[in-house]
Amino acid sequence: MTSVLRFAAAICCLWLCSVVCVVQSGSRDTDDAIWLLESKMMATSNSSQLLMVPLTLIQGAASKGAVCLDGTLPGYHLHRGFGSGANRWLIQLEGGGWCNTRRNCIFRKTTRRGSSNHMEKVLAFTGILSNKANENPDFFNWNRVKLRYCDGASFTGDSEDQSSQLYYRGQRIWQVAMEELLSKGMQKADQALLSGCSAGGLASILHCDKFKELLPGTTKVKCLSDAGMFMDAVDVSGGHSLRNMFQGVVTVQNLQKELSATCTKHLDPTSCFFPQNLVSEIKTPMFLLNAAYDAWQG
Repeated sequence: MTSVLRFAAAICCLWLCSVVCVVQSGSRDTDDAIWLLESKMMATSNSSQLLMVPLTLIQGAASKGAVCLDGTLPGYHLHRGFGSGANRWLIQLEGGGWCNTRRNCIFRKTTRRGSSNHMEKVLAFTGILSNKANENPDFFNWNRVKLRYCDGASFTGDSEDQSSQLYYRGQRIWQVAMEELLSKGMQKADQALLSGCSAGGLASILHCDKFKELLPGTTKVKCLSDAGMFMDAVDVSGGHSLRNMFQGVVTVQNLQKELSATCTKHLDPTSCFFPQNLVSEIKTPMFLLNAAYDAWQG
């Protein structure tokens, strides 16, 4: 499995967050930069060569209160595995920053980051999600899933703002998505990898042990956080821009009760949204991939 994760790291460097963190210029959001790169690739590639996977909305989610910021259904893209990968699952949690004030959460719900009404109906599966053995030799025939991100808090919140008609239900989205994937065969997985990019990389850390608990004890489970190790540190301007951002997210979405109880016993809630204060208590094997130079954390 070590070689698998080494290759996953290489694939992610080539296709996902880490390189984008280095090369993007002026972008506030790594995942949006990735989306732009993929859009350009699709525009210049023969569309018949790309694997296009449709969006599936989780029909039973609304009855459980598991909805996007605007109240629409959450969704995912699934491409089935085959052969030796038929009982192996790779889950990728989509990234896309956070909303840290009521105002930008209200704006966010008018975008694909807060409403399935605005999500792409099909997505190209590339890199670690590719079905081409020459591009993705370790995972090309696994069941590969991209879980769309529409809650604004790394799949963590469970509250709402009735006056603004905002639903902070990331934790419930995570739960109903996992229930649906388990019912589609993931409960029989012999290997499973939870991955994520940027804000999704943070989510893969927050949910790593919970993911393992969902699966049989015989399943080999590991996690991969790509560009998700956000640090509580002084930035180049001498400020604490990420701490200010995360404090807003924790406050506006009332995340205190959803964060690690072990952490919040001795640290403030904002500190317990930073992965540096969480990784030591994670029991499931985890691979952390971060660029040496990261525009987000400069």
